[in-house]
Amino acid sequence: MKIEQIIQEQGFVILDGALATELEVRGADLNHALWSAKLLKENPALIKEVHIDYLKSGANIIATASYQASFIGFEKQGYTKEEAIHYLQLSVDLAIQARNEFLHSPNRNSLLSPLVAASLGPYGAALADGSEYTGYQNVSIEQLMDFHKERLALIQQTEADIIAFETIPCIGEAIAIKNLLAEQPNKKAWVSFSCKDEKHLCSGELFEDAVKVLNESKEIIGIGVNCTPPQYIESLIKIAQPITDKIIMVYPNKGETYNPVKKIWEPLNGCTNHFITDAKLWLAAGAKAIGGCCRTGPLEIQQLGELSTK
Repeated sequence: MKIEQIIQEQGFVILDGALATELEVRGADLNHALWSAKLLKENPALIKEVHIDYLKSGANIIATASYQASFIGFEKQGYTKEEAIHYLQLSVDLAIQARNEFLHSPNRNSLLSPLVAASLGPYGAALADGSEYTGYQNVSIEQLMDFHKERLALIQQTEADIIAFETIPCIGEAIAIKNLLAEQPNKKAWVSFSCKDEKHLCSGELFEDAVKVLNESKEIIGIGVNCTPPQYIESLIKIAQPITDKIIMVYPNKGETYNPVKKIWEPLNGCTNHFITDAKLWLAAGAKAIGGCCRTGPLEIQQLGELSTK
């Protein structure tokens, strides 16, 4: 099963919702530099439980608990290289197990087999300082390639169906990813940006320019926006739609902004928080894959499932 087949069958792909904030809803303490990846050691069963619940809610794609998992991040927390490799592999294994259990359960609600996306967060996620929402100063494309290279090589050897580079705040990191995927063309990928308004990446660069940079990549099949307030999504889709033939993928947050100092989500002015009403607008504008990021949960994904049957 490929993303294109799912789009053909039901009109659009339903992505899952947030992993980390949903784990917190279920009692996990993620106030830690490794965020959701912390539970790969402490409570992998809870990660699998959330994966399964998203599948039951109708998600066609579940993303692994590896967003914040990187060799640099694990090393800073005292993990060995071997342990980092183990937990990155485990993140994929848990999603594969969840899919297998779902496919053999009476709760299966679709003939379409779900996909597993290996989530790879940006350089800023490894810094754990919120810089995926600002961009980076004085970090070269070569440095960004070095950061992603070894982790990508490992993920390429797993059973993940596709790779999701998420919350990318700047064009330089997108170029680094595009270059690496050309060198390691084993799996297809999507690249999803974090944006600060209706036109700009979090770095201040134009979203339009970011889309154009990725257009010629054969390995990148989707371009999107995630962890961005929902009121900006329609405009960003309309920017991408005329200039790319890639699958446009959007999974915004609930319309709050993350305070990396206090490590809490704070309300953002101008957000209506009408997820399913907004999703209809996003579909009309040209999105072909929709889900949720921080603070969304199985309920929102279930609503998308109902939308796909109408």
